[in-house]
Amino acid sequence: MDDAVLTSPQYLAWRAFLEAHARVTEVLARELREEEDLPLTWYDVMVHLSEAPEHRLRMQDLAEAVLLSKSGLTRLVDRMQKAGLLSREACPSDRRGTFALLTDRGLATLRAAAPTHVRGVQEHFAAHLTDEEAATLTAVLRRVAG
Repeated sequence: MDDAVLTSPQYLAWRAFLEAHARVTEVLARELREEEDLPLTWYDVMVHLSEAPEHRLRMQDLAEAVLLSKSGLTRLVDRMQKAGLLSREACPSDRRGTFALLTDRGLATLRAAAPTHVRGVQEHFAAHLTDEEAATLTAVLRRVAG
């Protein structure tokens, strides 16, 4: 087995990334919950669906996009469907496949909550970066994710 070693700057970057992610996500979740009565996970699902063609994604693709297990996403979609924000439809090309579809009510809810979320992202994240730093961070994180 390879004896991988982190340099001190790499370790510090890793810890800073984890801490920043946890703190910013916690604040954004609290603001959405308090101001819009909307869980951050629901907002995230609706964003992904709003950006998809016809506002729909196969459940497995949605699970990958929001980083949830298939069973976790199924429970989340069940709750969102009961709230009228999503619907499900069968995939015509695969009888086992199912699409999650953003409803008109879901899209309206997303649009109403977006200003709160965008304000939070600006205040708690973007305000701390220059455009050059943001571009560098984007490049580095895309490389890491890839």
